[in-house]
Amino acid sequence: MVFDLFRGSGESQIESIEEEVGKMLATAYDNFQLAIDALVRRVDPSEIGSTLRKRDKTINRVERAIRRQLIVHAGVRGSQADVPLLFVYMSIAKDIERVGDMSKDLWDLAAAGADMSGNDCATVTGVASDVSTLITDAARVFRERDADAAIAILNEADEAVDRYETEMLAQFTYPDASRAVPLALFYRYVMRITAHLMNVLTAVVMPFERLDYWDEDKIDRE
Repeated sequence: MVFDLFRGSGESQIESIEEEVGKMLATAYDNFQLAIDALVRRVDPSEIGSTLRKRDKTINRVERAIRRQLIVHAGVRGSQADVPLLFVYMSIAKDIERVGDMSKDLWDLAAAGADMSGNDCATVTGVASDVSTLITDAARVFRERDADAAIAILNEADEAVDRYETEMLAQFTYPDASRAVPLALFYRYVMRITAHLMNVLTAVVMPFERLDYWDEDKIDRE
């Protein structure tokens, strides 16, 4: 939908920008995996903190590189610049950057002492597997412009967000705060990661004016 606006744009420039988007998603995937490994104590959080932060800075650098390419695009094409294209890619890059930030927040949770290697390990790793799959699916669907797959994934992810929110709120009824608070934060972060990835997918299926539609709460969307 959105990309129908950009027919006639320089294909080589678009391919270059999309390659950078792919790099951001790949790095976000790696950082998310590292953060989950720290939470369930497959690794010591202190041993991977430096690596995770460096990768997060890489995501930020790539986001800035995309912005520079878009600025060059606008400067070269002048009044012929595809202004919606600038906004779409800037929005997508910002959402992926936020996925990186949320992954770093998950690592911060582990570094602060949250240990989910016990009774919560299976739950956390199960949710993490779903989110990891969403990251890779979002990258593929965005690259292939597969609108049908995007719609199916968006609907599944929307249901997942509902589940994560329900689980997050349920933690506040549990008496053991040392367990409930980290779990509530975990669900909050994966819920936000999922929402930002859904925003990336909206570029494949939604008209420009409704970009980022899925980042809103359902009551606000309706």
